[in-house]
Amino acid sequence: MFVDVLTGETQILRADILFDCGVSLNPAVDIGQVEGAFVQGIGYYLTEHIEIDQKTGRNLTNGTWEYKPPSQKDIPIVFNVGLLKDAPNPVGVLRSKASGEPPYALACSVFFAVKHAVMAARKDAGLTQEVALKQPATVYRIQQACGVDPSQLHW
Repeated sequence: MFVDVLTGETQILRADILFDCGVSLNPAVDIGQVEGAFVQGIGYYLTEHIEIDQKTGRNLTNGTWEYKPPSQKDIPIVFNVGLLKDAPNPVGVLRSKASGEPPYALACSVFFAVKHAVMAARKDAGLTQEVALKQPATVYRIQQACGVDPSQLHW
């Protein structure tokens, strides 16, 4: 995980997922489901901030200028997905298992990697490592949480 403490931008350098889908009915589809769900989870944990007007209930983030679903830049640079062999599910349809929901939840690992990077940046800045980093950990929230002060910068 790479976190730019000055801007709050992140880049996932690598993700390795070995997924247990039982007996795969179509490995290409299952791998696509795992990849897609993981990337959707990345959006949930890092980019997809929703803001609602507290008085009117109106969605203030109803377009891509304000609401940021994950894009090609959010996908891990190295993204390895494999399916566990010889793991039949005796009660599943043709001994298979669900392939979309678990990788979505697995994306929390990205959030925690960001949080650990923020804590390390705060330690380097001489601040307490404890920080309340809210989800989604947007670029702005990450940059603010890092606590970098312009006086720490050297030209």
